[in-house]
Amino acid sequence: MIARSKKGACSSQLCLALCAFGLALLGDVSQAVPMDDQDYYLQEISNRDHYYSFPYPGEEFFPFTEQPGEEGPIRAAETEEHPGFKPSRKELKPKKNNKKGKSILETPPDCPPLGLETLKITDFQLHASTAKRYGLGAHRGRLNIQAGVNENDFYDGAWCAGRNDPYQWIEVDARRLTKFTGVITQGRNSLWSSNWVTSYRVLVSNDSHAWTAVRNESGDVIFEGNSEKEIPVLNMLPVPLVARYIRINPRSWFEEGSICMRLEILGCPLPDPNNYYHRRNEMTTTDNLDFKHHNYKEMRQLMKTVNKMCPNITRIYNIGKSNQGLKLYAVEISDNPGEHEVGEPEFRYIAGAHGNEVLGRELILLLMQFMCQEYLAGNPRIVHLIEDTRIHLLPSVNPDGYDKAYKAGSELGGWSLGRWTQDGIDINNNFPDLNSLLWESEDQKKSKRKVPNHHIPIPDWYLSENATVAVETRAIIAWMEKIPFVLGGNLQGGELVVAYPYDMVRSMWKTQDYTPTPDDHVFRWLAYSYASTHRLMTDARRRACHTEDFQKEDGTVNGASWHTVAGSINDFSYLHTNCFELSIYVGCDKYPHESELPEEWENNRESLIVFMEQVHRGIKGIVKDVHGKGIPNAVISVEGVNHDIRTGSDGDYWRLLNPGEYVVGVKAEGYTTATKTCEVGYDMGATQCDFTISKTNLARIKEIMKKFGKQPISLSIRRLRQRARQWRQQR
Repeated sequence: MIARSKKGACSSQLCLALCAFGLALLGDVSQAVPMDDQDYYLQEISNRDHYYSFPYPGEEFFPFTEQPGEEGPIRAAETEEHPGFKPSRKELKPKKNNKKGKSILETPPDCPPLGLETLKITDFQLHASTAKRYGLGAHRGRLNIQAGVNENDFYDGAWCAGRNDPYQWIEVDARRLTKFTGVITQGRNSLWSSNWVTSYRVLVSNDSHAWTAVRNESGDVIFEGNSEKEIPVLNMLPVPLVARYIRINPRSWFEEGSICMRLEILGCPLPDPNNYYHRRNEMTTTDNLDFKHHNYKEMRQLMKTVNKMCPNITRIYNIGKSNQGLKLYAVEISDNPGEHEVGEPEFRYIAGAHGNEVLGRELILLLMQFMCQEYLAGNPRIVHLIEDTRIHLLPSVNPDGYDKAYKAGSELGGWSLGRWTQDGIDINNNFPDLNSLLWESEDQKKSKRKVPNHHIPIPDWYLSENATVAVETRAIIAWMEKIPFVLGGNLQGGELVVAYPYDMVRSMWKTQDYTPTPDDHVFRWLAYSYASTHRLMTDARRRACHTEDFQKEDGTVNGASWHTVAGSINDFSYLHTNCFELSIYVGCDKYPHESELPEEWENNRESLIVFMEQVHRGIKGIVKDVHGKGIPNAVISVEGVNHDIRTGSDGDYWRLLNPGEYVVGVKAEGYTTATKTCEVGYDMGATQCDFTISKTNLARIKEIMKKFGKQPISLSIRRLRQRARQWRQQR
């Protein structure tokens, strides 16, 4: 009996100790909801053991409140941001050791995102207490992640807990000591449901076992969450905390929904030369460029700086104005800026049609700086490209939309703030739908209205003042018609893929269907030339940005097979002008933090140059008359390809083609037709394929008659008069 009593007493003491320990861990549960069962403890253990059991090489774990060599806790004023996260060149220089003995971690208070949205944080670094299903797992809890059309698949729009109680959590493993400074949250991206977290706690840990909540004088801090599902909400920690792990513990949520959230963590990884993981994944650049986000005034000033550095090869001009009166500035880079050289192709990059897709804008600004510097340094590749190509760079098509996104900041604009123009128009899809005109004409062969397979005229209704057309769109169209562009790329964001025409499906009953152009083989090569030289686009190991895995097509996609769009800039450019245009989605994050710009530049630099070089692939030439004068508007056709192009005002032309042998024909009003075989090789450089054609006999007669003040009689009228005379004679 005595033994049994002692055993019972021990059991009671053990139970009390466990209960006290559990209460200490859970803290204040003011919003607690009775739980159906307690298996979340088991889920927490099973979700966590596999990743804390094996430390990374060279890593040691320290209490989050202290650092080796420090005498006490790290305070907010004693922490320093990692030098690599500072945006400008002045700030990129590491600070010297302070002789007065201040902490090596002293820094400005701002810290960048850890990279949930940019995928720097991998799926293996995200864990949660429970999940409704795999498609709503912790790996989907990334800021601005988008759900698929079918929300019950593997690609849903948030992390959603398996049950609604205040014991759920989502956790980020930074894999190194990090100074955590803030949390940004969103609700679930969904067309059909409304779910978001209205308040939460933040906890940190060094070993994922012992957790400490963010506290103030009155106890654990309860942070205010979201009031709807899309607008991001930022909460800064009262005092920055140094740890390896950070956990978000929802305390309340939308009463008609459930616990679902997307998030980003702000934090400065601390310098640690022994951290193997950091060294292996570190990305640096040696280019001395201005890595920062430029507002409108700063963008204009940067253009002036480039022009001042390279006045002989650059020119600044504008193509029109935005709705709010901001000029749409472009920079021309050429050995003879300001004039079209006969036989030299014209290339364009544009960005910012969606004002909140900022990365493309900054990449173009970096590209113009880079090309100027490399030209001055005598880089033969860049010198050759500039001397043989007239390059146009338009970094901001929608400056009004950009201004809205810029004011919100890189993480707080959500998915769509600034996307549209001031009057609510999506520029990228605001062009005339010429596809339908062409396809209707092809389907109705007996139709009196024939539509050519190229240079299709813009419909009259679109040109009227009452048409819903942005002033920015009209400016771009006028620019496209004025300059004989051969190849173009419009830089967009939110994905990592190159999309090529057509962007619109031919069948009105489908929303996704591969719809090739007659030049499909050329477009696929152009898309692959960019994707294959990008650091990540064709990497089979990389995670999909949102819902689409483009690896089966090597980082490329036919626009219509992705999602159908009427009136896209790509389709319009192909059907109305000679220019082949593609949409280049340069990153998962539409508006990355400044600290990400050097890495994004390294990801895209080679691709940007390689794509420009493709303008010299195919055939080129001049169509002349017998006197050596260029013939404008002559039609160049390629046998077997149902899409023609036209010569420019000087009679010169460029036709993008893949390597092979082609039968090329030319025709012009009043001239005889001609054909010849032209061979395109694998080496870079277009094959010269000139034509000399003479005027037809009828054209010569017309010229002679016009010269002597007489008009030639048309053959049809002549025949009628001859028949009339014969009829009278027979009578």
